[in-house]
Amino acid sequence: MHFILFYEYTADYLARRGEFRDAHLHKAWAAQSKGELLLAGAFADPADGAALVFSCESAQTPEQFAAQDPYVLNGLVKRYWVRAWTTVVGKDAHAPVMPT
Repeated sequence: MHFILFYEYTADYLARRGEFRDAHLHKAWAAQSKGELLLAGAFADPADGAALVFSCESAQTPEQFAAQDPYVLNGLVKRYWVRAWTTVVGKDAHAPVMPT
């Protein structure tokens, strides 16, 4: 299954992220090396949130990631949520559907 973890950043995110960025990136790369986190990055113009794409069995994995993320723990994320993502096109699609 694929899941997307969405972050909504606080207004002062850019001013404060420097202090926590290395710890956040370390956590993200560790999740990627375990095969859980496929892609992650912040939205641009404006930098008001982020999306992290997970490949895992349940929403528990991205929820645990967020609950332990330095950005969340230190108040840079004002809210986060996880959505299941039904992927149907692409080499890594979970449930590929070909046209008839």
